[in-house]
Amino acid sequence: MAPENGGSADDRLRLLIERIERLEEEKKGIGDDIKDVYSEGKSAGYDAKIMKMIIGLRKMKPHDRQEMDAILELYKSALGMD
Repeated sequence: MAPENGGSADDRLRLLIERIERLEEEKKGIGDDIKDVYSEGKSAGYDAKIMKMIIGLRKMKPHDRQEMDAILELYKSALGMD
């Protein structure tokens, strides 16, 4: 949908695009910072994969986490992985 007012609409679009570009750069920087923290944890002897799993678990609601744990145990038991 093209705006009828060329000038101010074009400026608004340019500002929005520039803002998105800045945020994308910030997101990349934050992603790099997170990788650095995982590397720091690995250097301290922690397993980065397990750290990521813990972060995922902490994001879950307790009930959902308990339900997932119960299903995982059920599946492991069915496959003789206990």
